Amino acid sequence: MTQQKPVLPELACTTDAIPQEQRAEHQETTKRIFKAVLEVQELPTGYALRLPNENKILYDIIAFISNERLCCPFFHFALEVEAEQGPVWLRLTGTTDVKAIIQSQEFILATGFHTQPQL
Repeated sequence: MTQQKPVLPELACTTDAIPQEQRAEHQETTKRIFKAVLEVQELPTGYALRLPNENKILYDIIAFISNERLCCPFFHFALEVEAEQGPVWLRLTGTTDVKAIIQSQEFILATGFHTQPQL
């Protein structure tokens, strides 16, 4: 018998899920990651972000996922590190509504991330 996952009633971030003493560092880590994005690929249910293959970025991504999964449990995270010092890919996916969250003004202000190049 397989268990069904609970259905989330709506996609809403719960910022207080991250301990108060870790929130400022999480915000700074998030901004560092999204500032380092080299390429954005739109996916059917989210985005793939290409990042430099650097230890600091990898540590930041792990810290980001550790906290972000608490406040935004509807995100699916995938991290791929290509061979031969190739790029790092972070995929943020979920239901189709996840794209709207990533494109929202609130998300852009919090992260500095834009899915489209700035003119």
